[in-house]
Amino acid sequence: MQEYIDTFLKSFSDFARYTWNEITFNVDPWYVNYFWWLVILSLVVWGLEIAFPWRKNQPTLRKDFWIDAFFMFFNFYIFKLVIFMAFSNVTEMAFKDLFGGDLKSLALFDISTLPAIAQLVIFFVITDFIQWFTHVLLHRYNFLWKFHKVHHSVEEMGFAAHLRYHWMENVFYSPMKYIAVMLIGGFTPEQAFIVFYFAIAIGHLNHANIGISYGPLKYILNNPKMHIWHHAYELSPQHKYGANFGITLSIWDYIFRTNYIPSDGRDIKLGFDGIEKFPKKFVPLNLYGFRKKD
Repeated sequence: MQEYIDTFLKSFSDFARYTWNEITFNVDPWYVNYFWWLVILSLVVWGLEIAFPWRKNQPTLRKDFWIDAFFMFFNFYIFKLVIFMAFSNVTEMAFKDLFGGDLKSLALFDISTLPAIAQLVIFFVITDFIQWFTHVLLHRYNFLWKFHKVHHSVEEMGFAAHLRYHWMENVFYSPMKYIAVMLIGGFTPEQAFIVFYFAIAIGHLNHANIGISYGPLKYILNNPKMHIWHHAYELSPQHKYGANFGITLSIWDYIFRTNYIPSDGRDIKLGFDGIEKFPKKFVPLNLYGFRKKD
């Protein structure tokens, strides 16, 4: 038990130190820097929004721009520092103790013998499908939907809306991704970094005020013209729980027939029934979902 307590307490200082090293460019290798990649990516996509706006009547500093920007850093850093990194480390320790200290024994297959590009693609496709499936569950079950509504409370779409989500979603998504990591043996931290930031980049673009769909690649990659319908206020009868659940890949929606793009969608109303009464400030948004009447 003492080992668990020590791991829990040490996680705070370790993550704080690592975050500070990222901010001050003291990570090794230098390019594995989540903080500055997020900042640079956000500025680039915001620049594209300003240069090539799709919804031309939407202001550059759209509604909730600053609160969504804060959500980005809260979900990636502050929430992890306050509790989630410690929780994750203790959970990992428990899994290792449960399975004899070696999670490699749980792997269904080992990709380490494959070419590097094959390893990367397999890891990416499997983790993306797990996230797609989790996203479907967030819409299908009311208990989960109450938390996911925070993400759908966006009324004007922009890149920062991508990471506007309730902190409980970390609790739902992380175990699912952790299962994927356990089932796939042989991947490297560098591969995880590439997959992670490719997904963040596509997610930023999906929510950005940019009218692109990638041509024929729209059937493979999620895109703004597809994702706008995921946030539509009015749902079609055949998609009463939502549509276009793709995180990075759109192909899952086409395979499982959850795709829905009836028209251009540029000026559709976003949100959900009752959004007018939904919390608007950061703290109430993060407390939403715990009350029975929510």
